[in-house]
Amino acid sequence: MARGRALLHWHQTHGFCSASGEPTVKNQAGSQRVCQGSGHTYYPQMAPVLIVLVSDGSRCLLGRQAAFPRDMYSALAGFCDMGETMEETLRREVAEEVGLEVETFQFASTQHWPYPQSSFMLACHATVNPQRCQVSVDKVELEDARWFTLEEIQEALRRASAPQAPGGGPPVFWLPPSFTIAHQLVQEWVRQQTAGV
Repeated sequence: MARGRALLHWHQTHGFCSASGEPTVKNQAGSQRVCQGSGHTYYPQMAPVLIVLVSDGSRCLLGRQAAFPRDMYSALAGFCDMGETMEETLRREVAEEVGLEVETFQFASTQHWPYPQSSFMLACHATVNPQRCQVSVDKVELEDARWFTLEEIQEALRRASAPQAPGGGPPVFWLPPSFTIAHQLVQEWVRQQTAGV
């Protein structure tokens, strides 16, 4: 369904040739568009996005954008710049969004994400020095970012949906749904933390 949605959106927004300005025509399979005038063939595009769960060894860092549902926190993410490697993107995004220097990182997995257009999520785990883990949030990028303990994360994972603050108390944070790669990163971090317990 995600692939179909992304492909439909691409066809809706790429109806004309960028070289000639003439209409393009999709092939029978719908996997490309061709300009009859210039002969250019266009293929669906995906934007690479790095998503990373940062840890200081005993806690993990989650952030939230203003556009997120209320009280939801997630892994940090950002688009790869032209000519930039995955590693460069990861280090740059963490430094820009929360002011931390990544020491080590490990690739985890990928996920196609069709919203708002079509992104290819490259998921990683990263570590920072626990002695240099003071967060400095870029308020243009994020509304908030903070460290969470293993116990806080485990409690959030037990929640099936967005929680209601008990008795009008302080808001309780929650995580992205289980089908998202951000949720998978959090689950992997919990398994790593509890492996030796």
